[in-house]
Amino acid sequence: MTHLTEPGLHTLQFYATAIYPCSYLPQHDARSQVAAPTHLIDARIYSVLVEQGFRRSGLFTYRPHCDTCQACLPIRIDAHRFQPSRAQRRSARRHDNLVARDMPLHWNNEHFELYQRYQSVRHPGAGMDEDSHAQYTQFLLTSRVNSHLIEFRLPDGQLQMVSIVDVLDSGLSSVYTFFEPDAAGSLGTYGILWQIERCRQLGLPWLYLGYWIAQSRKMAYKSRYTPAQILKNGNWINLTEV
Repeated sequence: MTHLTEPGLHTLQFYATAIYPCSYLPQHDARSQVAAPTHLIDARIYSVLVEQGFRRSGLFTYRPHCDTCQACLPIRIDAHRFQPSRAQRRSARRHDNLVARDMPLHWNNEHFELYQRYQSVRHPGAGMDEDSHAQYTQFLLTSRVNSHLIEFRLPDGQLQMVSIVDVLDSGLSSVYTFFEPDAAGSLGTYGILWQIERCRQLGLPWLYLGYWIAQSRKMAYKSRYTPAQILKNGNWINLTEV
C-alpha cells in the first residue's frame, strides 16, 4: 500500500492486486494498482489520476503494476495537431451520415443487445460475451465522474455504435466503444475520429485512449493516431521517441 503526495490526493491509498493472467499477452502474468476509496474519486481527482496513467472500469480505478513487464503504456492523442491518414479519412466519409446523441449514462435494452452482439462476434470466449445486465451496468453505466454516453444512429434510426467517454480537465478519456460488428467501413476508427473532433470542439488538448501495447494486436492500433504521447517512467513523451 502506498500514498500519493500530490495536492488533493493525499487521502487516497493505493493497493496492489494479486497476480492474474494477462488479458493481452499470452503466457504473461499481470498485476494492477488500485486507487481507493472509490467514493473520494470525483471528476477533479480522476483527471489527475488519468494524467498519472490510471483509468477506470466502472468505479474501479487502476493502472498496470506488473512485477516484470512494462508493456502497457498510457497513450494520449494530440487532438489539435492530429492529422488523419488516408484510411481514416475514408472511414470518416463512409460514416458521416451517422447522427450522434450525447446523453447521460442510462440503461437501454437496444444498447445492451448491440453490446452482446459486438462481444459475441469480436471477442468470443473472452468472458464479456456472457456479461449479464448487472455486469454491463457495473462496467459501463456506473460512474462518479463526468461521464457521457454517445449513441450513433443511421438517419433511419438504426443503432450503429455506442461510446462511453469521461470528460477530464485536460481532455476526454475513451472508456469503451461497441458497435454493429458486421458493419463495413471501420466504425471503431470513426468512433475515435469523432472523439478527437469532440476534444477540439470543447477546447480540450488530449484524447486519452487507455493503454498502448505494441506486442498486442488488439491494442497496437492506437499508435495509428498521431501525433501521440505515451507515459513512460512518469513522464509524457512523444510516441516517436519510444
